[in-house]
Amino acid sequence: MQAPLMNMQGQEVGTVELPDEIFNIEVNEAVMHQALVRQLANKRLGTHKTKTRGQVRGGGRKPWRQKGTGRARQGSIRAPQWRGGGTVFGPQPRSYVKRMPRKMRRLALRSALTVKAQAQEIIVLDDLEMNAPRTKAMVALLEALGVERKALVLLPEANDNVELSARNLPYVKTLRASYLNVRDLLGYNVIIMPQQAIEVIASFLGVESEPEAVAEEE
Repeated sequence: MQAPLMNMQGQEVGTVELPDEIFNIEVNEAVMHQALVRQLANKRLGTHKTKTRGQVRGGGRKPWRQKGTGRARQGSIRAPQWRGGGTVFGPQPRSYVKRMPRKMRRLALRSALTVKAQAQEIIVLDDLEMNAPRTKAMVALLEALGVERKALVLLPEANDNVELSARNLPYVKTLRASYLNVRDLLGYNVIIMPQQAIEVIASFLGVESEPEAVAEEE
């Protein structure tokens, strides 16, 4: 699959080849959904906790005698029906971690990249460099590229000037290509990346070639 190659002034300077095994596969929506649910679940801390009647302070004495008062029998003022009492079946600390095979995680990333490529929501730059961290420079770049919606900027490696230039823009996020994930791919409308980032993505999402079978000598 080919995509136009743009410069930072918004001019088309050529074309770039996007690997078909990454940007042009049969989309698997079920795996994408599973990967997104897994990522959101793994982000949860699971530190929620409520106290049971045995953990609430107080309530060691029977509030009134068992019989003869005309009231319902009660054994503790920390029972669940009392104000300030314990909670029945309340949330307790737990782990929400979900596991997913590596091949399925990579398939989800390829599917998400294919969706963006087919929707022409991937912009490839010949280079992305800034001399100093300036928010105005990032705004000018987005205007030159015609980007008016949420944008994800993929970087091949750490770049302080670009990252600091985009930090104050609430609709722009910078991310290293090696940290690519389904949530960010699906959560932003436009993906902007220099062509060096394609090589980084291909390094871990490229289809691994199967080893050739070697015939044993008789």
